[in-house]
Amino acid sequence: MPVLIEAPPHSEVEPVTELMHGIPVTDPYRWLEDQESPRTRAWISGQKEYANSYLHSIRGREQIQQRIRALLDVRTYDSLQKVGDFYFFRKRVPGQEQPCICLREGCNGPDEVLIDPIDRGTGPYTAIKLICVSTDATLLLYEVKEGGERSGCFELFDVARRQRLPDALPHGYLRGFAFSPDSKAFYYVHEPAGSNKATCRSAYKHVLGTNREDDIQVFCAGGEEDVRLQIISGHEALGFLLNRFAEKTLTDFYLWPFHDLVEPKAIIRNAAYIFAPRIISAGRVLALTDLDAPNYRIVEVGYDSEPAHFKEIVAASDCNIQDWTTVGDHLVVSYLKDLRTEVNVFDFSGKLLSRVPLNESDTVRLLDGRDSDELCFERESYTQPIQICAYSVKRREVTLWDGRTLPFDSSRIHHVRVWFKGTDGTDIPMSLVGSREALEGQSRPTIMTSYGGYGIPVTPQFSVFVAFLLERGCLFALPHIRGGSEFGTSWYHSAKGRRRQVAIDDFLAAAQWLIDNGRTEPEKLAIFGGSNSGLLVGAALTQRPEMFRAVVCMVPLLDMVRYHRFDHARIWKDEYGTADDLEDFRALLAYSPYHNVRAEVRYPAAMFVSGDADQSCNPLHARKMTARLQAANSSDRPVILDYSPHRGHSPVLPLNERVEALTNRMAFLCDQLGLNV
Repeated sequence: MPVLIEAPPHSEVEPVTELMHGIPVTDPYRWLEDQESPRTRAWISGQKEYANSYLHSIRGREQIQQRIRALLDVRTYDSLQKVGDFYFFRKRVPGQEQPCICLREGCNGPDEVLIDPIDRGTGPYTAIKLICVSTDATLLLYEVKEGGERSGCFELFDVARRQRLPDALPHGYLRGFAFSPDSKAFYYVHEPAGSNKATCRSAYKHVLGTNREDDIQVFCAGGEEDVRLQIISGHEALGFLLNRFAEKTLTDFYLWPFHDLVEPKAIIRNAAYIFAPRIISAGRVLALTDLDAPNYRIVEVGYDSEPAHFKEIVAASDCNIQDWTTVGDHLVVSYLKDLRTEVNVFDFSGKLLSRVPLNESDTVRLLDGRDSDELCFERESYTQPIQICAYSVKRREVTLWDGRTLPFDSSRIHHVRVWFKGTDGTDIPMSLVGSREALEGQSRPTIMTSYGGYGIPVTPQFSVFVAFLLERGCLFALPHIRGGSEFGTSWYHSAKGRRRQVAIDDFLAAAQWLIDNGRTEPEKLAIFGGSNSGLLVGAALTQRPEMFRAVVCMVPLLDMVRYHRFDHARIWKDEYGTADDLEDFRALLAYSPYHNVRAEVRYPAAMFVSGDADQSCNPLHARKMTARLQAANSSDRPVILDYSPHRGHSPVLPLNERVEALTNRMAFLCDQLGLNV
């Protein structure tokens, strides 16, 4: 192992003790929450020097970096939107730091660059993202970000004239947007960055070519604090969807014809269930809901009389509806059934017309089809990078629109499914991915991740992170733990809120199965995860440190007692609970990784990844956890912080920085697992 600096930089202990529900809770590194203080900046600088002294001395780092660049620096497509015969999308070609927004006329036409972020002259950290295209394809809205920030600026582009318009929304958060039917105006809900005003609770109309100060308020959601207002676009009307985050999330829905003299009509009020509407032709409203259907159903909303009533279009089944969209006069619905994606096409009466042909291991993301008879979708698998495909509803055929091609030999990679038991006896599936030799059962270096939250299932996806390690003989394990929706809503609720420990127990049980069945051993097992998955691996690290050799914990939540006090994290109350509630507090404190670090424990090697720009999982979590784990660790394994001022929660860093960041993670794991480079 490369030689580290003798010890990590010193982190001053300044305990702050709070009495919470009668229980004293001590935070030794509260001062690291102040991101801009000179002390914190000096601490970050010291940590970066310490991490680099290790990462840059790892044998074979240059070869690792070359391979990572070869896998990342390829042509990519994303964010596709089709309007008529025009396809709008983002594209990056080899050598470019950031993708451009492009246009293609017809399925086989040439790609034309409309907007290139390099033309702004603001450097490689400027990224652009396509948001919305007008129904006549003459205007598009896009977002401009600097680094990984969550907020951005929003600009309009005149497609016909190939020029940017002066009509723009300043730096902030766009909560809702729709072009007017004639493309002469747009409607928006916008929250300026750093603003305490209630602008995000109002919708405005802006006429192109006028001053924004003259914009007209068309809807106001009231004065409540925790309210999110969204705009639902339709041809003849707009919808206003209000979510109020209280003890329970309550939803209101209003419908407003494109007529300034008519008041928006309340359709749904105080709904304590999920209600996700779409406005289709002739003012019809379809909605996804879990009312009387835990696994969701699609209904048509009748609002000719009060209260509104639902007519069932697509009934609930024994598996969750994962996604849905409309394509012309058809409904397209995707399900996860027995861990396989299934995409069905219905007419608006609910009659099943066809099933999109897919490969067994495909993961699918539906793209908006608007008035076309063509469904565009993304698909990928463990071995296939993202492809954009088109399905003709009339011909019932799938064609490849475009995709990325990597220099990766997927023919050697296979996958199998095994089952293990959770601590309560529940049978839980796990996907194992690797070469035939890796799947034969001999002990070998293994990497494992999962998610376990928000009802998000873990499904086959292509990852350069994983592909690089598979090439070096690793086994990849993906347990489908509770907290996701692999087996319906009940699978999710089994590990939600105060039951979060169930997801952690499932993850640890998966690791134990791998060890007990000779697939790996603690000295060869590494785990990784980001965001909510970062919380998962952080909890695994602190609860069973002897089980793992290395942990990569990216942009995580780790202080679960205080997480809700920062940025917008309070809206996650329904998922985690908060320490303001006694029973929530007890559950959170019991598994909060930061609060369960113990002194003089031999912890595995740990790499925490975060950055100043993360406004979702505040970087204070990674800073405080790094300091606490470094102080407590009695093993000789490194605990490091890979930190960038530009890194946030959004994957928008330039190519060179992404190559460097992934090289760091791969070098760390190659070193800890003893992999041949």
